[in-house]
Amino acid sequence: MRLPIEGFSKLSKDEKIRWIAERYTQDPEASISLIKTYWNDDRKLQQLHDEFIENTLTNYYLPLGIAPNFLIDGETYAIPMAIEESSVVAAASKAAKFWFSRGGFKTTVLGTEKIGQVHFMYRGDKEILQEFFTAIKPKFFDETTAITKNMVARGGGIKSVELRDKTEELEDYFQLHCTFDTLDAMGANFINSCLEQFAKTLRKEASQSQILPNGEESIEVVMSILSNYVPKCLVRAEVSCPIDDLGAASGISAMEFAEKMVRAVAIANVEPHRAVTHNKGIMNGIDAVVLATGNDFRAVEAGIHAYAARQGSYQSLTQARIENGNFHFWIEIPLALGTVGGLTSLHPLVKLALEILQHPNAKQLMGIVAVAGLAQNFAAVQSLVTTGIQQGHMKMHLLNILNQLKASDTEKKQLVEYFKKHSATHHAVVEALDQLRGS
Repeated sequence: MRLPIEGFSKLSKDEKIRWIAERYTQDPEASISLIKTYWNDDRKLQQLHDEFIENTLTNYYLPLGIAPNFLIDGETYAIPMAIEESSVVAAASKAAKFWFSRGGFKTTVLGTEKIGQVHFMYRGDKEILQEFFTAIKPKFFDETTAITKNMVARGGGIKSVELRDKTEELEDYFQLHCTFDTLDAMGANFINSCLEQFAKTLRKEASQSQILPNGEESIEVVMSILSNYVPKCLVRAEVSCPIDDLGAASGISAMEFAEKMVRAVAIANVEPHRAVTHNKGIMNGIDAVVLATGNDFRAVEAGIHAYAARQGSYQSLTQARIENGNFHFWIEIPLALGTVGGLTSLHPLVKLALEILQHPNAKQLMGIVAVAGLAQNFAAVQSLVTTGIQQGHMKMHLLNILNQLKASDTEKKQLVEYFKKHSATHHAVVEALDQLRGS
């Protein structure tokens, strides 16, 4: 058993690399060489990356691709996507091109409300607690003025502070449920700073209160933290066109294609096993843009999946219908995003991605991200109800298979050409490469 190390964070970068390589890898020198291969030659740029997180050894690369030809609210976009999965960028690009000539994507921001909570326990008369809260409520705003001044000047800030009784769910549990508008910032630090001040105010006022019979002992603050579930920070993206404009798809008529799309979405609404995979495909598009623009894709994932289960079962994030001879396809999702602060002002590729997107504000980015998810889902479901998912996916995955098999550039070129007309299963690729090498 390996013994724990004390003071690892105090070691130099080279010492950390050698320590991990010598204790946890089979060939330490090869591991050290690999780690250093991914360092950036620009020392200032490398230092910037090193300081993003703790105990940095090297950089971990993901491809940054572009999905062009997105017509969104009358403007043409090329959308940056950071992702490792084959066919995601190709599928998004295909859907973008398809809808470009059919009116493009329309977006609507339905709300920008973000949420934070102070969770506390109270063991006393509920009416007395409500009286106490009403008396001190203005102080929550007054005592956060230093924190909120700049945000308020730009039109944002604290929107509401409510006392919520949660004792039916958990004995003695109450919360301050607070809403915020953080404008173009994701606002996590702003919200958490306000909440921690709320907690201090709550404790202070309780200790001085003539209303609460036991003063400060009446209230136990457990924690103060923002919520990544933001059901009122909501955006809608949609496409629609006359059914006849859909065109024939893989041997089926436009009407049959539209009907199959609607049925496929309906299945994802009633069958959670399908809904999870359905929504995972949506998140392929969403996460790729969220990551490329320096936002928190883990927070986005958690919030969106909670929203998908808001009615008591896990359901599709997209919807589809046929109405008056038109096909409609849309998505509504919660997205708390920022275009200022955090990595958006530090990471050079994040700044480039936002420049490529023409420097969107937070609302515009919400729309772009929602469109990426909708496009990804349209392309995936289109494949599922026509040719099947594997035909396109495996051809895009072909180079990954060939790289795993250590194919030469010449072999790759020949086999890519070959599999334009043949099914590219893993077995078929292995067999074709063996035959090529044998010849």
